Amino acid sequence: MEGRRVRISDIAEELGLSSATVSNVIHGKTKKVSDETQRRVQALLEERRYIPSMAGILLSQNSSRIIGVFLNDHEKYEGHTLEDAFIASSLNHLSAEIESRGQFMMVKKAKRAEEILRFSSMWNMDGMVVIGFCRQDYRYLREHIRIPFVVYDGLCEKTERIVNISLDNFGGGRQAGELFRRLGHRRAICISDNEIGIDRERIDGFQEGFSPGRAELMRVPIRKKERCNAYLLMEERFRRTSAVFAVSDYYAIELLFFLKGRGFRIPEDLALAGFDDIPLSEMISPSLTTLRQDAALRARLALEELLALKEGGIREPEIRIPVHLIERESSGGMREDGQQGFRHFL
Repeated sequence: MEGRRVRISDIAEELGLSSATVSNVIHGKTKKVSDETQRRVQALLEERRYIPSMAGILLSQNSSRIIGVFLNDHEKYEGHTLEDAFIASSLNHLSAEIESRGQFMMVKKAKRAEEILRFSSMWNMDGMVVIGFCRQDYRYLREHIRIPFVVYDGLCEKTERIVNISLDNFGGGRQAGELFRRLGHRRAICISDNEIGIDRERIDGFQEGFSPGRAELMRVPIRKKERCNAYLLMEERFRRTSAVFAVSDYYAIELLFFLKGRGFRIPEDLALAGFDDIPLSEMISPSLTTLRQDAALRARLALEELLALKEGGIREPEIRIPVHLIERESSGGMREDGQQGFRHFL
């Protein structure tokens, strides 16, 4: 057998057993297999360095212990979905939580709900976490699969067997707006690439917190090159305002470097805040004021809800996690004498 992979039939022939008996030992189906036979099979498997098919083992069990994590491979990531800071952080915390429960994480990028259905049908998953899709996708999945799943920040209808684990996006935006209002700003810009979903909630929250100040929406292109060109065209709008709230840290940090390259001083000329508190937000200069979300808590809740759904429990359709304002250098402040420390706020 040297030079080729050892097969179940090879082990069975050498021991004088049926392939079914050897397969049952490998897959843990040993109720009808004697202890002595189990020992013989396991000893020879080790001696011959047999490598079992993990897929076969998992699929043969009532519980595979696999948690599928499905990510929307959206065009905005430009082929770098897994490098996105929010995605990477979510996967990191989900991985830690899944492993702590003795389960396995399987990650799959997809552009459509049909891809999720097709892939999940190949595996006996215990549950799924679905990130970044839309209302129609969640409805389609619920109608076509029985696997329990939870959603991160989805726009979901009040549907049985779906739990949406969302952030207090409106409240986070409001905290940023209140901060800028408290610092004396009267005019601000909100940066986003769309006006729906969680971004809409963050924008609306900011506008409420910033009131009676004037906060206008600056909608930017999804693709980076086009977005940077848009910033050039909008430079005068930045010069006519004193504060910017971006709906994500990625956009806030990208804008920060653009503005510094155009001679803006942050926060002296323009105060800046983002949302998510990704690791880079603390490392850049000036460090970024942002809204912190608890990714570890969200991962723990996701696994708890999946277990409850699998056991048939009646769950609340949405769990909302609070976010916390982290003030850093990019938002600036007031001088000790109470006067505005930076340029005149329009």
